[in-house]
Amino acid sequence: MTPKDLQDADIAAARAGLRLRGALHPDSEDGAPEGTGTLLLLGPDEPHFWPLFTAAPEYLDDAPDPLDRWSKRVLSAVAEDWGGTAIFPSDGPPYAPFLSWALGTGRAWSSPVGMLVHDAAGLFISYRGAIALPVRLPLTPTGTQPCGTCPRPCETACPVGALGPGQTYDVARCKAHMLTPEGMTCRTEGCLVRRACPVSDGFSRRAAQSAFHMRAFLGADAP
Repeated sequence: MTPKDLQDADIAAARAGLRLRGALHPDSEDGAPEGTGTLLLLGPDEPHFWPLFTAAPEYLDDAPDPLDRWSKRVLSAVAEDWGGTAIFPSDGPPYAPFLSWALGTGRAWSSPVGMLVHDAAGLFISYRGAIALPVRLPLTPTGTQPCGTCPRPCETACPVGALGPGQTYDVARCKAHMLTPEGMTCRTEGCLVRRACPVSDGFSRRAAQSAFHMRAFLGADAP
């Protein structure tokens, strides 16, 4: 059944381990499927998502890309129930413009260190997918950019300067640090820059989930 409003969509998404992290009315140039009235962006429901995912067949079968496969199964079922179309960041090329969609929701912004920051998830924001609905749901007021009054600890949190204001993310330096004993905390508990964000600190992402993402980030180099 199509949600009657964004709160209804958020409640329904939570039953699947997800939460509504933003919505927008796309125009013809936004890259949404033709006929889209409302585009809903969904991310994990922290901290409840992790136990659901680790009990799922995609996590337990030892096949590649478990989170992408879980996302496709779960979001596709939600989209079908809502009469919409599921869209995933991993589909492509061409890839859906999730970054511009996120910025268009009024709940995510470019942070001082370049990555997205979200009004509820901070630097831990992630989108498992989007659902394009043919109906035009009323949008709620946008959020408040959290960096304006923040002391911005993210700017100096990276111990090797791989990520900071006014610079390109040095992926090679980041990975090299994570493979050292000094980088153990980044590898097992999550990126220090993301964790430094005061909004992220209250988001309750589990360390095991961050470690999972870091192993995927390191790929074949992961210990």
